[in-house]
Amino acid sequence: MKMTSLKMKRLLEERLSDSNLNIQYNRDNDTLRVELKSTKQGVNIKLPSVIVKYNTNGEQAIDELVSHISESLRIMGETQKLTGKEKYIFPVIRSTSFPTKANSGTELVYKEHTAETRIFYALDLGKSYRLVDQKMLEEANFSQSQIEEIATFNLRSLENDYKVDTVADNDFYFFAKQDGYDASRILNDSILDDLKKKSKGDIAVAVPHQDVLIVADIQNKTGYDILAQMTMKFFTEGRIPITSLPFIYEDDKLTPIFILAKNKPEK
Repeated sequence: MKMTSLKMKRLLEERLSDSNLNIQYNRDNDTLRVELKSTKQGVNIKLPSVIVKYNTNGEQAIDELVSHISESLRIMGETQKLTGKEKYIFPVIRSTSFPTKANSGTELVYKEHTAETRIFYALDLGKSYRLVDQKMLEEANFSQSQIEEIATFNLRSLENDYKVDTVADNDFYFFAKQDGYDASRILNDSILDDLKKKSKGDIAVAVPHQDVLIVADIQNKTGYDILAQMTMKFFTEGRIPITSLPFIYEDDKLTPIFILAKNKPEK
């Protein structure tokens, strides 16, 4: 049976049935809003993305989504402070379309990154994390430059294991530790520089969703096509999509590229 948005809506409403929750469907943008009645804080769920994952992973995709929503709502009901928790602050990559305000209306702390991405900052809470907002920053008496420095230092302390796959003489490096900061590793210059030194061709980088970083050593035109297809596939399957556009890494800079089939990319 083909899964539609309305069927997925009903399925999620059944799984999330709780007298403490409000669940609203927005037909215009095909999203489901799940929020706490007491605070009006909540999460928005893009139903088309959920359907793609459901078609791939079945009920497991729904189980993971419900668990994520429940954990997110639990955290929203708690007060989080940065003081004394500095070692749990990390940068997270999001698309430029990601909201810059928290559900409470407070401005989130963020930094511009590329034309496709922004850097936000998160307090790691174990199973989930809380994005840092200006109120949390002020309460801890931190400046934005301090939070950036702390997060960057903590990012560099993470393990950077990767898997390599060679396709049509092009090497693809996958960072997928599933620790919530795989895409964030694009901010670790030492990773990109090390792979650049050992590369035989152009270095391209992709962060299709939160839980993967792809670094590609592109040695022929076919490599660009493979990277484009790979990035789009990951983008549609990720829980938190970021961008379907890869980047060329040159002169310590990341430039988004449009890859045309069987052609070298246009910047």
